Amino acid sequence: MNVSAVMIVKNGARTIRRSLESLRAFSDVIVYDNGSTDGTQAIAAEFPNVRLIEGEFDGFGTTKNRAASYARNDWVLIIDSDEVVDSELLQALQTQSLDPHAIYIVNFLAYYKEIPIRHCGWNNQKIRRLYNKAVTRFNDNFVHENILDEGMKKLLIAGNMRHYSYMSISDFIIKLDRYSTLFANDNVGKKSSSPAKAFFNGLYSFFRTYILKRGFLDGYAGLIIAFSHMATNFYKYIKLYEMNREHKGKYGH
Repeated sequence: MNVSAVMIVKNGARTIRRSLESLRAFSDVIVYDNGSTDGTQAIAAEFPNVRLIEGEFDGFGTTKNRAASYARNDWVLIIDSDEVVDSELLQALQTQSLDPHAIYIVNFLAYYKEIPIRHCGWNNQKIRRLYNKAVTRFNDNFVHENILDEGMKKLLIAGNMRHYSYMSISDFIIKLDRYSTLFANDNVGKKSSSPAKAFFNGLYSFFRTYILKRGFLDGYAGLIIAFSHMATNFYKYIKLYEMNREHKGKYGH
């Protein structure tokens, strides 16, 4: 298989073993670790096809590009430590003739713990994950990074990525704090915000997830997800508002 799997990770010990098990057929797997303290590196070292690289995190786009630079193959599959390649996707990667001027889109199946999430806007998301690094790369966004697609075809590849992103309610709290801070840092001085914008953006996010996207059909897990979306959006914009005030005070504009 002429595809390298590339993963950036920090403290992914709870989920990374299952992810790496799904990548055993890959001859080249890069695990780019950003200072894990939970034994992630030791788990990665158990797999003979894994090359463990330790380095800094300076935003998702930049860090993914740096990690991909270590890949031996031009074709790169980006995978997170809480994601699992299913057998159908693996077969497609092993057998399909890939077009270097295409970005391949993967279908995602979402889980909370081991509970399939069928609503909330989570299930069957189509995400760009496979590309030829000799032709394109990620942009340098701190967060909401994406593969540069000018002049590129976007093609869906067969199979699924199974996403086990949250194993406890505490995971939601930790991630919403991290991602809201990254968003605010990325947009300070560039985008305006206000307490009202934070409040109404959060409120609408809950309504969209729980009602419009029928999160209520996912039971208590749907409620957790909707509330998490609300909190993430509230803190994104209230942190940005606070940072903008401090930025204006510091630079006088």
